[in-house]
Amino acid sequence: MQEYLQRAKAACAELSQTSGRLRNDTLLEMAKALRSEHGAILEANAKDMEYARGAGLSSAMLDRLLLDEKRINAMAESIETIASLRDPLGRTIEGWTLPNGLNIQKVSIPIGVVGVIYESRPNVTSDTAALCFKSGNVAVLKGGKEAVNSNFAIADILRGVLEQSGLSKDIISMLPDSSREGVMKLVKMDKFVDLIIPRGGESLIRSVCDNATVPVVKHDKGVCNIYLDESADIGSALKILVNAKVQRPGVCNSMETLLVDTAIAKTALPLIKSEFEKHSTKLKGCVQTLAVIGVEAASEEDFYVEYADNILNIKVVNGVEAATAHIAKYGSGHSDAIITENYKNAEFFLNAVDSACVYVNASTRFTDGGEFGFGAEVGISTNKLHSRGPMGVNDLTTYKYKILGNGQIRE
Repeated sequence: MQEYLQRAKAACAELSQTSGRLRNDTLLEMAKALRSEHGAILEANAKDMEYARGAGLSSAMLDRLLLDEKRINAMAESIETIASLRDPLGRTIEGWTLPNGLNIQKVSIPIGVVGVIYESRPNVTSDTAALCFKSGNVAVLKGGKEAVNSNFAIADILRGVLEQSGLSKDIISMLPDSSREGVMKLVKMDKFVDLIIPRGGESLIRSVCDNATVPVVKHDKGVCNIYLDESADIGSALKILVNAKVQRPGVCNSMETLLVDTAIAKTALPLIKSEFEKHSTKLKGCVQTLAVIGVEAASEEDFYVEYADNILNIKVVNGVEAATAHIAKYGSGHSDAIITENYKNAEFFLNAVDSACVYVNASTRFTDGGEFGFGAEVGISTNKLHSRGPMGVNDLTTYKYKILGNGQIRE
């Protein structure tokens, strides 16, 4: 492990000397390579899908794992978008001159070696590798065992492009020891690793945070809530709600709990049930919900759960303040939304909900680096430091101060 990470650390020095143009050209070649070698990726993914079906993974998890030509092309397009972004390095964030003549510049620089630990979705391999490379960081990647063949196939293609560009393949690599013990070693290697970004299930996040000596920016679970205000346009609201839950139930920005204002519960709940039944969504409800529609009873614990499946909690709440109180107690600080035609309630919700992304009249599914214009994201941070929400190239930088003098000494 130490020898492997020493090579990664050494690659930082090489990468720091590259120009933005070289990095962009290399990224474009990576996108081309993914398209031209899609057959090898699909073959590897077929092995992972076979393993996953045998392991009994849910349909939502299988969807997260599956690759086809369309998704591989989307991976390539993400890399091309990343290449088109402004260079995040060497930016003067701010600058000033002191009375003694010293000129101080705060300048953006790479973080260094970034370890990304993730599960299921093999597109994360290309997304995170490209984001790290664009921002001058060395990427050490560790995917889930269910996607091991897909991840290594993608990484090998990207590493091949690095070599063709005259760069070290160690700029992008998969962790050779992907066991739990290997991960626990990685998160303690603060001499060689500058940042760990875990994205996955609650147990993974907790294990990394409890054991790491390397700084961690966590991509925690997505317990996303949507509040249906009494003033909501029900027709528009149903489209938003179905999109937020049904489009891809297994992803972290899908809705897990629907909060319905008590003033419209009797009229809205039957419509909501009818709409979600069309999509075979399993509904669970609070006592007030059960009094209006026939669904399974929701337990107290259910409101803390990220299902990653086509399951939805429903709870009746008395007003926007009760909705925000529920989110404060049960939410995960990821993404929450209000559907309303009341400006005052919208403003209250936006200011009261302390989550990375807070929406008015839109689906939580938009919490995504690609949708935000970042090309992709290395994770969706539920931290408050050093980054929050979808982490793009600018979030993968830190800064240093450059001070220019002409002989000043401190008195």
